[in-house]
Amino acid sequence: MAAPVADSWSWFPVLALGVSLLKCLFINAYHSTDFEVHRNWLAITHSLPVSRWYHENSSEWTLDYPPLFAWFEFGLSQVAQHFDRNMLQVENLNYASQATVLFQRLSVIFTDLVFIYAVRECCRCVQERKGSRDVLNQLSFVLAVLLLWNFGLLIVDHIHFQYNGFLFGFLLLSVAKHLQSQHLQGALLFSILLNLKHIYLYVAPAYGIYLLRSYCFTQNNTDGSVRWRSFSLLRLLTLGAIVISVCALSFGPFIAMGQLPQVLSRLFPFKRGLCHAYWAPNIWALYNILDKILVTLGVRLKLLQEAALPRASMTGGLVQEFQHSVLPSVSPTITLVCTLISILPAVASIWRRPRGARGFLRCLVLCALGSFMFGWHVHEKAILIAILPLSILAVESSEDAGIFLLLSTTGHYSLFPLIFTPAELPIKVSLMLIFVIFSFTALRKLQSGPGSLLHPLESIYLLGLVPLAVACEVVFPLSLWQQKLPFLPLLATSVYCSMGVCYSFLRLYISLLREEKKPKQQ
Repeated sequence: MAAPVADSWSWFPVLALGVSLLKCLFINAYHSTDFEVHRNWLAITHSLPVSRWYHENSSEWTLDYPPLFAWFEFGLSQVAQHFDRNMLQVENLNYASQATVLFQRLSVIFTDLVFIYAVRECCRCVQERKGSRDVLNQLSFVLAVLLLWNFGLLIVDHIHFQYNGFLFGFLLLSVAKHLQSQHLQGALLFSILLNLKHIYLYVAPAYGIYLLRSYCFTQNNTDGSVRWRSFSLLRLLTLGAIVISVCALSFGPFIAMGQLPQVLSRLFPFKRGLCHAYWAPNIWALYNILDKILVTLGVRLKLLQEAALPRASMTGGLVQEFQHSVLPSVSPTITLVCTLISILPAVASIWRRPRGARGFLRCLVLCALGSFMFGWHVHEKAILIAILPLSILAVESSEDAGIFLLLSTTGHYSLFPLIFTPAELPIKVSLMLIFVIFSFTALRKLQSGPGSLLHPLESIYLLGLVPLAVACEVVFPLSLWQQKLPFLPLLATSVYCSMGVCYSFLRLYISLLREEKKPKQQ
């Protein structure tokens, strides 16, 4: 697909409308248990008093998002009652009438308007750079496609079912405000986002250090140097007032009712175990499989007695706590320490040498990826928190473009097991191929320099996803192993993809080190 060269935004409504129409085609597609989760939350917030929202537990899908999202569900419920009032009854578990499905699907598509607006703002930031107008228009076009037509968002939100597009709209809009040096607006948007979904704590260190260093302490000059100025207590207090005000608005009613401990226990359920039922492709997937390999070797070599080993049930496909058999078991504290260590170089870098909002954006991606790799009970969908912001960097740098191709292809494929129904197999394969082909061709054309965006071994690794997909999606369902080892395709997908995610994380840090050396060489 060739990017338009005219200095016009006429193509943007076409892209946005096109993807919205595509989403409408998925209304009757498969939906996961998350559909019932959000239907139940609609019922809770509509039918029960606020004092019972975080205590209701008649369904296993209890309300476990921050209060602002609960109010968001309450607002949706006011419209939902005009579609089917029965969906708003708490006792109607697993209720999915045609009107209910239609409303919930349309609610995701409609709230994606926030995401569409945020993408437009990010594209405007790209066009504000110095350079040829035709080239900048091509950059913004490619970025718009990478974001609006992101494969992961399409299948996670509009087939699997969630409201990530709405939430990522706040994240990208916040990033755009920082790129435009509107720091207070960016801080306000991010504070709202944290109180909508607390998983964005992953990138909070990047926001905190960047705002403290670049807004309260220093400013970047046009020549790229940094000029120190005296610390502004007023600016710090202003930022603090924004964060506290949003949190007070969100949590205030529950604090007044003495329910803050109950709300926090729902937001941070540490008894869910190290890994989700379907392992996220991170370092703990590799740790888990290593434990399994050591157990197998130990038993076969008669170095271990199988009966004496603690039973490791992490491959049971259940959300639960488990103990490793050979390697030390991992606690929430250990994952926190590992996460902080993994992101420390990134936040230290933007503190020592601020490189403007794009340096902040690189730190944000590293924080998201570090938290994804080492966090406790990480969901596989959280990889999108790194992939989407990286799209902005990918259109501006060949190094970042290569990392994006590796991370997005691997990370998006790791989402395949979320959509496991035969009817949706052609859909997810087609959408994935279209997105990958566009990403490779468009970014290669934008970064038309000497050499390839990927190293030969990286290309070989990505090609390995093809036989993996054939084995997991075609061969395994037809084999006898499906009954004996149902978790095998999930395990294979997570372990293989975790290698690509870990490697991408290392490449991002290498890129960061190169950026740090550039000022010294000038």
